[in-house]
Amino acid sequence: MNRLFGKYVNALALVFTFVGGALAAETLFSNGALNVSETGKTGTLWVFSRGDIYSGVTLLELKVGSNGVQVVESRQDQMTDSVTATQNGIFRDVLAEHRRTPSVYAGKIGYVLPMFGLDDDGEYLQPTGIFRVGGIDNIYETPLEVPEALSDLDTAMYYAVSGFAYDSSKKQLWMARGAAGLGLYDASSNKAKHGLYQLNLKTGVLDSAKSNYKWEDKKNPRIFDVKLHPETGDIWMATSKGLWKRSADGKVAKASTALDTSARVTGLWMGGDPLTIIAETSRMEKESMKGALWVLREGDKDFAKVNFLDTAGKKQKKDIYDEGDYTVSDVAFIGNTAFVAVAVSGGDVSGYFKLDSAGIRAWDVDDDGKSEWLYGYATGAIDRDFRITSICSFPLAKNVTGLALATYGNGISVSADSGKTWTPILNRAKLGNDLGSVRMVPSVITAGDQSLVSYKVGKDSKITIDVFSYDMRKIRTIVKSVPRGADASRSTNPKEDFWDGKDKAGRPCTMGVYYVRVKDNHGHIGWGKVMTLGGHK
Repeated sequence: MNRLFGKYVNALALVFTFVGGALAAETLFSNGALNVSETGKTGTLWVFSRGDIYSGVTLLELKVGSNGVQVVESRQDQMTDSVTATQNGIFRDVLAEHRRTPSVYAGKIGYVLPMFGLDDDGEYLQPTGIFRVGGIDNIYETPLEVPEALSDLDTAMYYAVSGFAYDSSKKQLWMARGAAGLGLYDASSNKAKHGLYQLNLKTGVLDSAKSNYKWEDKKNPRIFDVKLHPETGDIWMATSKGLWKRSADGKVAKASTALDTSARVTGLWMGGDPLTIIAETSRMEKESMKGALWVLREGDKDFAKVNFLDTAGKKQKKDIYDEGDYTVSDVAFIGNTAFVAVAVSGGDVSGYFKLDSAGIRAWDVDDDGKSEWLYGYATGAIDRDFRITSICSFPLAKNVTGLALATYGNGISVSADSGKTWTPILNRAKLGNDLGSVRMVPSVITAGDQSLVSYKVGKDSKITIDVFSYDMRKIRTIVKSVPRGADASRSTNPKEDFWDGKDKAGRPCTMGVYYVRVKDNHGHIGWGKVMTLGGHK
């Protein structure tokens, strides 16, 4: 069952699928984090996440301490329940351009995200515009017009916003709108202006596309992503028919020979020092998607596929990216390294690659002799095995570039040393001392997921955690008499203190409510409860 919206019952999906409730006193709006972004200010981050019913944003103020990154202040704001920034098919859609939540920090326009409303089936699959988050208590819903010619498309998702670029010198926000072309939000004057353009392959120009524009699939490619070249100011467009760029004088030209009109370019990212440009291609071949990861570095004549290297630095002959069915969720840059967050289409595997001037080098070899390229749970990037959804770099402190990643289920993780060590930041409700309260996060799972047992002890203890069925039959002992230290917030060991929805024989438990008992060796007992939907994740 996919973690965002399962096919079980709509009511259950709406109430239970999203991870973590939203309480103002907690660190994040929800642990279901789907995007993380810089704010334009040192030591702060924007986080977008979805809760049980509502979506919201969190503004975090951080500092670097002796024990890693610490939260100084956390403030949240809630969106209305009729709209959200992440569409419901993000984990199940086969199209790469729909498998991420794009965002951009756009100066006075704010933290910008797509906006989706409910369709006729009650799912958030109707593109309606963008969110402009100017600050806490300043979330603006901005609708975007849809051309009449697109009303007959098979799905409204074909004109969803899937990429952003911001020109700070002109105060212009560009939006990749799929079949709707290239959108413009111009904030250079007191009254913002909207524009819509279509790339015309017959004339080689950007047409102004008013509501009655005669859109044609052959001459007007779908625009999946857009970026502003930081050195030339050119607008680069990733389209269904290659990679294109528009110069400051208005001329449109191909940006690549390797990624010509036969290439379906679904993603584009620029950054780093020296400048690195990364492109993603993805297209349907027979019954499967074929994807590739491309790179253009300073001094290169054109894009080339990214090399994958083993631990010894030997280039692999196989196309590791396509073989793994990866799609890019986000990219962050620090110096000459790109951190490429990816997820596997149709599965729960996620992580990030580290791409440098040589390529992507494996960091280890598993027991079967296979190279490990993905950083994630196994490398300590997150303390529980949850899907990584977004990644960004940001100014954490003076002379310190931070790295932050969002996870769907385990909040965010922040690093002050380019990914060597990480600090998790979650939606944390206050826990009662000496097992006074036990909280399961998330409180609804599918067999194979992880529900963290959150508790606190006042002094060093030996902890036993048992799981009971609704009729109080013991079905599993998670840990027995294991040492746990006193802590001001929680004593949980996230790598051990979780339940995966299975019994002691490793079989998925039937759907229902289960009780979790936590005991220490000082006579304290606490209880929590969790619901499993059965099945497998």
